[in-house]
Amino acid sequence: MIKRPVSKVSVYVDTAPFWEGAKRGKLVLQFCKDTNQFQHYPRPVSIFTGSRNLEWREVSGRGVIYACTVIRVPGPGLEGRLPLSVATVELDEGVRVLGNIVGTDPDRVSIGQRVEVSWDRLAEDVRYPAFRIV
Repeated sequence: MIKRPVSKVSVYVDTAPFWEGAKRGKLVLQFCKDTNQFQHYPRPVSIFTGSRNLEWREVSGRGVIYACTVIRVPGPGLEGRLPLSVATVELDEGVRVLGNIVGTDPDRVSIGQRVEVSWDRLAEDVRYPAFRIV
């Protein structure tokens, strides 16, 4: 396995629940309890109200490709992975997340396709959400 960059946990915001969920194969995101809406990327306050009334909740991991591109230019951590399909996925819960599309020829990935969460290994013990076409 090629070593890839791994984000540091909880540098500016407590992201430990995200990484713990990923270890268990669960996609968990911040949830604003005041508005009943998910937000991503993690922040110290709600993007909807500015309150700290947030918690982490599991999401289905299912959604639709909102936007996509193919990376073809080499860069750090991309060795042996090119071409690589990257997409913004709008989850069924209404929040958008960025992730790789795995298991499909990158040139066959398109806006509007249904996807579900899959898992990509960043390191031996670190998984990160990716998506596969369903």
